Amino acid sequence: MTAGDSFGRLDDDDYPAYTMGRAAEMLGTTQGFLRAIGEARLITPLRSEGGHRRYSRYQLRIAARARELVDQGTPIEAACRIVILEDQLEEAQRINAEYRKAAAPENPTSAG
Repeated sequence: MTAGDSFGRLDDDDYPAYTMGRAAEMLGTTQGFLRAIGEARLITPLRSEGGHRRYSRYQLRIAARARELVDQGTPIEAACRIVILEDQLEEAQRINAEYRKAAAPENPTSAG
């Protein structure tokens, strides 16, 4: 791997750059919370060669949203389900927008 390859990973939202301890610190939560949302299958951290959990920025955003809901009193299982549904809705809306864009005429002619 070259230095250029390493720098490219800095912009990769899916690169598992954060250890469990660092992820918990960044989210202001406990490692137990991260384990709980993993058990609820909200996020599945990758594992390092040594077996340690590693989290991506995308996973941290998802975990932060779950924490926000839990902090508002939502049970963790329900919070995880809500976040999953929100994520699915966002993806469906993105796909629909792509379909609409592809289906739109490129050069609409004006009726004169």
